[in-house]
Amino acid sequence: MNGHPAAFFDGPGGTQVPQRVIDAMVAYLESSNANTHGAFATSGRTDQVIASAHGAMANMLGCDPDEIVFGPNMTTLTFALSRALGRELNPGDEIVVTRLDHDANVSPWTALEERGAVIRFVDIHPADCTLDMEELRRLVNSRTRVVAVGYASNSVGTLNDVEEVVRLAHAVGATAYIDAVHYAPHGPIDVRKLDCDFLVCSPYKFFGPHSGALYGKRKHLLRLHPYKVRPATDSLPGRWETGTQSHEAMAGVAAAVEYLADLGRHHAPDVQGQRASLLAAFDAIRAYERGLLETLVPALLEIPGLTLYGIKEPSRFHQRVPTVAIRMTGRSPRELATYLGERGMFAWDGNYYALNLSERLGVEPQGGMLRIGLAHYNTVEEVTRLLAALREAAASSG
Repeated sequence: MNGHPAAFFDGPGGTQVPQRVIDAMVAYLESSNANTHGAFATSGRTDQVIASAHGAMANMLGCDPDEIVFGPNMTTLTFALSRALGRELNPGDEIVVTRLDHDANVSPWTALEERGAVIRFVDIHPADCTLDMEELRRLVNSRTRVVAVGYASNSVGTLNDVEEVVRLAHAVGATAYIDAVHYAPHGPIDVRKLDCDFLVCSPYKFFGPHSGALYGKRKHLLRLHPYKVRPATDSLPGRWETGTQSHEAMAGVAAAVEYLADLGRHHAPDVQGQRASLLAAFDAIRAYERGLLETLVPALLEIPGLTLYGIKEPSRFHQRVPTVAIRMTGRSPRELATYLGERGMFAWDGNYYALNLSERLGVEPQGGMLRIGLAHYNTVEEVTRLLAALREAAASSG
């Protein structure tokens, strides 16, 4: 870009993909492109691709393959689940959501107000953009039917205490729905240990193609009634995978998970099995990204006129992922994103669909924030270059 190498700090909106993901998608379209359950070769290969993708995501999340549901994206899957759960609600039943979440874990639930559901919002602590857990404890009660919370904030990087959220929900018999879209590229997920009822993520946020994946406890996926066409199977997971799926995307998802597993094998050659390799990969990823964050955040705080939203103290970095939101005096977030983009550094501006948070922080009318999203493919050199550009921007904005 204008003579500068590209540096991708836009991962929270969708990560770059390894070559093997591209190759897997192309190979599917070249040699296996067909619909499912046919009596011929390409259809049989498609069935194998679908099974492989379910198995890979099951290893990623720590569940069984038939507890994985694929869809176009997390938003579509969450609307499908909210509609199904809505069939069981009575007027006055309550749903708890938060002001920290991406709107895809808010609007599908507020849509159920038309069925008489009452929506309760959990606030944040603006000083560090953490969830007000005491308010959450007050709001969860015997009328609560669903508690929908994000694993990590896609805007400011806050890690939520999802174990406690699930415990609180289950204590009153409510369903715990966890949005792990933003957490999935940064850390391991174990849905059995977490004991959540549903957890949803997006492979295109962890080095795969545009796709969505949802885990549901088998008993819930069998009990709830999805909206589907009559000829579609009533077995799992097909009863939830409405219509023809993107089979080439599933091939890419399986390749992305195997890429992460290979990363784990590189760092821990003695591990056995894909699940163990994935856990090793995330051990390495977390350590590496922590180093990038320790380079970035203290230096950002030294830039005149720059405001950083979220957890700032290195001693608390275990409570966040390496996603940082900032504003700069004298430059709107769009102007700052443009300034960086012209120099080959790609970063998002706006509210990133975390609309409630942007409004709560009072920055929505001014264009939201600039978001710097680090992933394990970013380098210290790229972070240093970004910091230099931000210092130059601050010096020239007055």
